[in-house]
Amino acid sequence: MSDGQTPSPSRRQAARLAAVQALYQWQEGQHAPAEIIEQFLGVRTGEAGEGGMRRDADRPLFKDVVEGAAQHKEELEQIVSAALAQDWTWARIDRLVRAILLAGAYELVHRGDVPPRVVINEYVEISHAFYDQGEPSFINSVLDRVARQVRPAELVK
Repeated sequence: MSDGQTPSPSRRQAARLAAVQALYQWQEGQHAPAEIIEQFLGVRTGEAGEGGMRRDADRPLFKDVVEGAAQHKEELEQIVSAALAQDWTWARIDRLVRAILLAGAYELVHRGDVPPRVVINEYVEISHAFYDQGEPSFINSVLDRVARQVRPAELVK
């Protein structure tokens, strides 16, 4: 699959982290995805801290994840909801965890070029930047169930 053009994982992870932040902001409902993408690409690139995006982030990946997750929100919510434990609902999940799950589910469903285990590991790592309790394990189990539902052949040992 590698064509020598694949950005380094750190560039891709920076893009995914920014995408999660953008999706979190989008869930507030005050700005359209295109506006938020423009903010990140134009103004917030290079900003330090939680609200910014590294200058070397993989911009096409960032844009694809934000646009794709927003465009397919209902489909992704249904897929993730089906992967939740019986006593959990989409509405019960913390907004930041929802942003992480939306981004991860988008890649699992619509980015067949990225192996499922890579997607799961990347978003679990991102969750560690925000949480030190049970959320990373929760995200890992939900994304694993989503992957087994939408790409089962790729997870066979």
